[in-house]
Amino acid sequence: MNKVDAYPKTIRDLLENVKYKVDYYQREYKWRKEDISALLDDLEGKFLQSYDPLHPRARVQEYPHYFLGPIVISRKNNENFVIDGQQRLTSLTLLLIYLNHLQADHGESDKVDVSNLIYSEKYGQKSFNIDVPERSDCIKALFSGEEFPLDSQPESIRNISARYQDIDQLFPDTLRNSTLPYFIDWLIDNVDLVEITAYSDDDAYTIFETMNDRGLSLSPTEMLKGYLLSRIDEPELKQKANDLWKGRLLRFLEREESEADFFKAWLRSQYADTIRDRKKGAVNKDFERLGTAYHKWVRDNQAQIGLRTSSGFYDFVCDLFERYSTHYLHITQVARELTPGYEYIYYNGYNEFTLQDPLILATIRPEDDSATVEKKMRLVAGYIDVFIARRIANFRTLGYSSIVYTMFNLMKEIRGLDVQDLIRCLKGKVDEMEESFDGMASLYMHQQNRYRIHFLLARITNHIERMCGVESSFLTYVSRDIKKPFEIEHIWSDQYDQHTDEFNNEYDFAQYRNRIGGLLLLPRGFNQSLGSHAYQEKLDAYFGQNMLAKTLHPNCYKNTPSFLSYVERSGLPFRPYSAEFTKTSLDERQELYRRICEEIWSPKRFDQELA
Repeated sequence: MNKVDAYPKTIRDLLENVKYKVDYYQREYKWRKEDISALLDDLEGKFLQSYDPLHPRARVQEYPHYFLGPIVISRKNNENFVIDGQQRLTSLTLLLIYLNHLQADHGESDKVDVSNLIYSEKYGQKSFNIDVPERSDCIKALFSGEEFPLDSQPESIRNISARYQDIDQLFPDTLRNSTLPYFIDWLIDNVDLVEITAYSDDDAYTIFETMNDRGLSLSPTEMLKGYLLSRIDEPELKQKANDLWKGRLLRFLEREESEADFFKAWLRSQYADTIRDRKKGAVNKDFERLGTAYHKWVRDNQAQIGLRTSSGFYDFVCDLFERYSTHYLHITQVARELTPGYEYIYYNGYNEFTLQDPLILATIRPEDDSATVEKKMRLVAGYIDVFIARRIANFRTLGYSSIVYTMFNLMKEIRGLDVQDLIRCLKGKVDEMEESFDGMASLYMHQQNRYRIHFLLARITNHIERMCGVESSFLTYVSRDIKKPFEIEHIWSDQYDQHTDEFNNEYDFAQYRNRIGGLLLLPRGFNQSLGSHAYQEKLDAYFGQNMLAKTLHPNCYKNTPSFLSYVERSGLPFRPYSAEFTKTSLDERQELYRRICEEIWSPKRFDQELA
């Protein structure tokens, strides 16, 4: 009973045909997007230090290993109960499910079978290796590529679904395509954990407490504070700096914001000049070091950032830290709460664009007044909003690794610019963008971009209503907390037999039906009541919905002066479809949506800040 075993294990050793249970009293699955991002970034960096596309795959077994930490298991009644480590095991399972989907189009010789690391089968029954009954339906849906309704689901289920979407968004482009089988081989055989197994809950929890409660190390923020304050000579100034520091961290705590995320964003925005290359043997540079050990970077680069004298250290805390933390807290607040004048920041927060904070902070100078700061915030957020929309319209990923170089270089280019130079720079960047809204000619919805398509439709619907003088809010169309949240509705019902005159097979029909020109946002329940009906049977019901749906109906073009005035001044090709909605109709509607997007995300938005 008092025996304790500890063995290093690879992910394959740990998960292959082995089941782990999580007791009911264990905490919920709580990993955040930041945790997934850090994990993927670490795995990518470690793997690419050795990867060479000329290597045979067998060479991967010689690559260095990566240690992911310990897990603590209580072994009882021949079953494994996770005492510490369920967050990592759950996250690894989500990553393996994603990798299983990602290699679906690869040839058989390039596929790595990871299925038995996700589930095991006995007597013809499949069960997942992280065996938590309340999570099984959600995990099964993710594994099968099916939708899973999250209404009334507990915290763990919502977080599991959200973190899977984060993996889809953040998975590095450098690890896809021909690199993927190499990476999967390395992940399952070269990423190690230490499994500590006790044979009673008491022993297991003693180990857990020993690992977590004794000898707690200082956080990077605490070490940074100690370093900065120790260099201030005058006792009164040191006390003042200490009081300011504690007061500001209390504000972070009250706002439920991470002070570590602030220091990363602030210091990167002002001082990062280098970034790690994504290639074999590359080492971390300013950008990465400030993301993992900002306290050490400040100490090692003190002269570069003006920390030469006692007064320099004092000013760094009581002037720069105070100013930039104030700006950061304001940015994060309006990214969470839709605020007039700061809509772009909210939209980017809704799209979880994590690099918004350092980009905005990069432009702000200590001497900028509040009006200048507000303009710079809107300008940078407005550019990001255009960047995101054009990427969505062209099926381009917004994954961190795919855009971090572009955003890092932009951050350096706009650092400290005045308003007019910032406008010129951002307008030039829009003109140079590889993507335009021409890509919307073929834009359609699939499982991975449904959230983004919903965002575009919400912006389009909200924009049309505001242009017509109709009271409207973006939140109405994206909130999940209202009684009947808005969902994506297909104008065509899922009835191929209604469209055999235009399509030769059901597959082509299904693909065309998902094009954005054939989609609307309508309240939940509408689809259930009318979803299988023909277009003509749904048309009158559309007229009772939002403006985007109304524009299908002929009555919208009668006695609606505000709408007709908008059509005239915008020149947009609105038209009713009273008799039928054909393939040609959908194409016309697709072009209308494209033109509306060009109006919403017009570069003219930058000129408005000069007024």
